[in-house]
Amino acid sequence: MKNKKKRWYEYLWIISAAYLVLGFFNILFAWLGLICFVVPLLISIGKGNKAYCNRYCGRGQLFDLLGNKLGLSRKKDIPAFIRSSWFRYGFLLFFLTMFGNMLFTTYLVFSEVHGLREIVKILWTFKVPWSFAYHGTAIAPWMVQFAFGFYSVMLTSTILGLITMILYKPRSWCVYCPMGTMTQGICKLKNPCKINK
Repeated sequence: MKNKKKRWYEYLWIISAAYLVLGFFNILFAWLGLICFVVPLLISIGKGNKAYCNRYCGRGQLFDLLGNKLGLSRKKDIPAFIRSSWFRYGFLLFFLTMFGNMLFTTYLVFSEVHGLREIVKILWTFKVPWSFAYHGTAIAPWMVQFAFGFYSVMLTSTILGLITMILYKPRSWCVYCPMGTMTQGICKLKNPCKINK
């Protein structure tokens, strides 16, 4: 029996892994992460479905690879409270608040209220020096600050995903992923007749 030929989008996990690695060498690569924010929203607004989450999410593929193929997951059911609407929307609100705080910090650098902070915040709390990833370019300081903040967001969400991948099923992160919650909300608005399905 011949193996089913993989489609191009089944290799997007490589891009997710490369993104995290590139951030160690040059923080400006963090800007590429905006693709993971914009594309899911455009797909859900344009097509009214979660094709990005189900097919194109490289992070979900990476968790699936690590959890299933490499056996790093306990493969236990995720607790019911994490699947609940109040947790998912509460986490989305928290995530957006932290994202807003990151944008405000970027604004402060833009307005020269304070200088560039070459740190990455892990889990929105632990400040880790990250100056080795910035080599001093002609790029405006606020753009560099945004890169540090955005990489912090992407690294933190990956760490949370890895923790829940290990403790529960491989793609447990997908249950409470802020982008997944937002796109699901958009799909419900575009397809009101399917809300109860």
